Amino acid sequence: MLISLYSRALHSSTENPVLYDKWAEDAVGKIDYDFASIKLNKFHPLSIAIRAKQFDIFAKEWIEKNPISQVLHLGCGLDSRIFRVNPSSDIQWFDIDYPEVIELREQIYPKRENYRTISTSLLDYKWFDEISSELPTLVLAEGVMMYLPADSGQEFIGKLTNHLKSGQMAFDAMNKIGVKIGGAEKAVNATGARFGWYINNPNDIKQYAPKMTLLAELSSPKLPDWKRFPLMMQLIALALEPFPFLRRLNRILLYSFQ
Repeated sequence: MLISLYSRALHSSTENPVLYDKWAEDAVGKIDYDFASIKLNKFHPLSIAIRAKQFDIFAKEWIEKNPISQVLHLGCGLDSRIFRVNPSSDIQWFDIDYPEVIELREQIYPKRENYRTISTSLLDYKWFDEISSELPTLVLAEGVMMYLPADSGQEFIGKLTNHLKSGQMAFDAMNKIGVKIGGAEKAVNATGARFGWYINNPNDIKQYAPKMTLLAELSSPKLPDWKRFPLMMQLIALALEPFPFLRRLNRILLYSFQ
């Protein structure tokens, strides 16, 4: 949570940022934490900003096409997406995370019409009762799914999409090797967090969530502003594209379900 928040704040304060996030900048100033202790590599803030921008695009496109619907922001942490996207009051927006996270959110961010927070573990399925199963639903899970236990991600996606009548779900996902590599990063290890769930082939999801249909699989070269990375990083990413197992080390997936 703090890695993502600090990354967005750092990048937002740069000249001509990919993602302007004044709310993240303000939040860092309000939290009593030694953010300098977070071990970010040089390009981590840019990477997080690019990822967040893509999820903002998903949200804006969904709202434009579904002006009366609901958005579930899973594992919202201290992300200010609700304020960046600024949906109309016809959109029911839910930010969902652990109770201690929601308590901190409510100290930092203001209330909004038709905006609710839900304090829970995602795997405590009783929270499903607090959302409509009939409204078209966009599910956003940015930087979340890889933290679920390896044996829980499949069940979670299956139960959630079975509960909801129709909608879309977007999340970033790693394959098996990506989980091992990503889990070894200094920034992740410093928090004590561990990666667990992965998906190798995105179509495998139909085995446990048959309502899901893949709409997009976005590797780095398909993300907004990815050419902000140094040329060498761009060339490496392009070199991985022809090889599915390599380009799927980490990517963003968008599905529909009905």
